[in-house]
Amino acid sequence: MDWRSVNFDWNRARAFLVTAEEGSLSAAARALGMAQPTLGRQVKALEQELGVVLFERAGKGLLLTPDGLALLDHVRAMGEAANAISLTSFGQSQAIEGNICIAASPVYAAYLLPPIIARLRHIEPGITVEIVASNFASDLNRREADIAIRNFRPVEPELIAKKIRDVPARLYATPEYLEKIGSPRTAADLNSASFISIDRTGAFINGLNSMGLSLTEKNFPIFTENYLVMWELVKQGVGIGILDGNIGDAEPSVCRVMDTLEPLMFPIWLVARHELKTSRRVRIVFDLLSEELSK
Repeated sequence: MDWRSVNFDWNRARAFLVTAEEGSLSAAARALGMAQPTLGRQVKALEQELGVVLFERAGKGLLLTPDGLALLDHVRAMGEAANAISLTSFGQSQAIEGNICIAASPVYAAYLLPPIIARLRHIEPGITVEIVASNFASDLNRREADIAIRNFRPVEPELIAKKIRDVPARLYATPEYLEKIGSPRTAADLNSASFISIDRTGAFINGLNSMGLSLTEKNFPIFTENYLVMWELVKQGVGIGILDGNIGDAEPSVCRVMDTLEPLMFPIWLVARHELKTSRRVRIVFDLLSEELSK
């Protein structure tokens, strides 16, 4: 390989790659944790080094030029190689001190993780923690998180997955709301109730109807994809919602809707990359999460 022909800064190539993937300088700057003007200067410097124009403006965003498109796959391969190097070196690290990033749904991040993180900080104060709270699965292969708590089994062969347990999802409402709709005792009594929807695919309605209900779209006057928002609406007496029974039963302002209804069962999986499982730091956090979530 003629190394003398490599005449550009690889950090600037990273700035180009992230800008191309994010679609704007502002989004790329947030992703990289740097100032937008600094990122813009790096992209401009790369253009000058290569002698090409990589982006053109389109409203508030950026579009790749033909030259930018021609370079993108090559720079993306560089990014994947750099990520592999980072993962391998991190996975072999035996140091306990350092950062760990845990991805979980907003509900789990708010209700399950805090006591676990408190214990972790007590036993290993050298570990700093970042929590990614999102309803969307973080891409562990791209280092969006080190460990993830999920409700589905991953299919990526690069990941290690441990099933923690199955948990019940139950219906909850305030006592006042249930009294308002006639204190339902049978599934048919819920046919005129208001539920708070948390998906638009029909899976939620189908799941509830599999519990013996006969609901239609008219039963779902409110929609949110955020379970924390749904839970607050339930606690305000707006309607009926569904949540992990271990969390729902601990909330004093609500009660189960008809104990005779069978819950929906869903799994909790703990997920990490193979490389990360060899790191002492990740192994300590992984094992602690496994222990605490199994209770």
